Amino acid sequence: MNLDDLRSLFVFDVVGDDQLTRLLAAGEEVAFEEGTDLFHEGDPADFWWVLVEGHVELVRRAGREEPVVLATMDRPGVWAGGFRAWDPSSAYLASARGAGPGRLFRVPSSALGELAREWFPFGVHLIEGFFQTVRRMDTLSRQRESLIALGTLAAGLAHELNNPASATTRAVDELQDTCNMLLVSLEHLALQQLAAENYVALDALRREIDPNVANTDPLAVADREDALSNWLDAHGVETSWRIAPPLATAGVDLEWCDRAASVLEGAQLEPGLEWIAGTLTTRSLLSEIKESAGRISSLVDAVKTYSQLDRATVQLIDVTEGIESTLVMLAHKLPDAVAVVRDFDPDTPPIEASPAELNQVWTNLIDNAIDAMGGKGTLRISTRADADALLVEIADTGSGMSPEVEARAFEPFFTTKDVGKGTGLGLDISRRIVADRHHGRITIDSRPGRTAVCVRLPRPQPSS
Repeated sequence: MNLDDLRSLFVFDVVGDDQLTRLLAAGEEVAFEEGTDLFHEGDPADFWWVLVEGHVELVRRAGREEPVVLATMDRPGVWAGGFRAWDPSSAYLASARGAGPGRLFRVPSSALGELAREWFPFGVHLIEGFFQTVRRMDTLSRQRESLIALGTLAAGLAHELNNPASATTRAVDELQDTCNMLLVSLEHLALQQLAAENYVALDALRREIDPNVANTDPLAVADREDALSNWLDAHGVETSWRIAPPLATAGVDLEWCDRAASVLEGAQLEPGLEWIAGTLTTRSLLSEIKESAGRISSLVDAVKTYSQLDRATVQLIDVTEGIESTLVMLAHKLPDAVAVVRDFDPDTPPIEASPAELNQVWTNLIDNAIDAMGGKGTLRISTRADADALLVEIADTGSGMSPEVEARAFEPFFTTKDVGKGTGLGLDISRRIVADRHHGRITIDSRPGRTAVCVRLPRPQPSS
């Protein structure tokens, strides 16, 4: 490594020869090959690394998964590490490995700090203050954004679970009362000495009833219930208020009642019809419990899809699955006056991506679109593919953005929402996930009455 090697790097454009000579003496050349490990995430950032030639991948590991490439150092003069020159507790934020043969110039962080303090004492003072302040603010802000996202997830899940859980609880309570009624009616039939052949005939009449083919129009059900109540009252049945509704809902008519009366003699009629009504109610309640339990199960599946807790960090995914799970999580924020239009291309190809991170992008974009419409409008979500990328567009019919707001939309901490309603990090985080983590692009096209955010994600290319 010589002075000319460093002089050719843009990072040293304004560094004098004397200073560059001292920097060269403090550092050393590090040659690497493809796959060479240079430094590791979490280790103390003891060195400042400057790329001279070649390519270096910056990767990060999540749990037990394979490392994911965050960025690539491919321009001579770009640098990484060295943070301990300004903060003794700093560590490498990612690991570095060679993507091919090349060279790096490495300077110990302690030496870099000493030289910088000697040459630029005031500048170093500003760097240290800025470094620590920004790091602290960034950490706190992202923690708050994570808590907001967690709160959104928890609120959405609680809201969506409440209805099926309440329905299940209500059905179980009613089922207990119905079971008691069934037992009491059977006891009364036994006391009235219902003959075995009559019980068999009554059960045959019960099996004739098929609620699935009944006319469920509310007016038709109400008319049947009135007719049944009158028939029951005329035959001396005191509990017509309890028997008529389930019979009417199941489609029972007066002809069926006449046949039941021919099987049940005198005092047997009321407990016999109570038993029939109880079996119909039991079947209806069990169906309701099954439907509610299925709804809860589908919500749990949606949460698992949304959070990706049991999935690999990077995998081959169908983005529409993540969008659908996000809509489930945000259903409590969607007013009745907001129509959701899904325009998913059935030929949308799978892509390699981090589904949990993309779900955070969909959450931010859909949440912003809902807020922009002020409770009324159309949310359109489209997917389509071109030769080398998958495009996801989330559009709303809100008032749109001014050119000034659109120009600053991706700036950290910039927000047009009221105090306490936004952090200004949603679009910034989305841009980082799309651009830095997935090597894609996110753009905004806004005009009065329509704002569309387009996310372009690269498709895996077939190997030649």
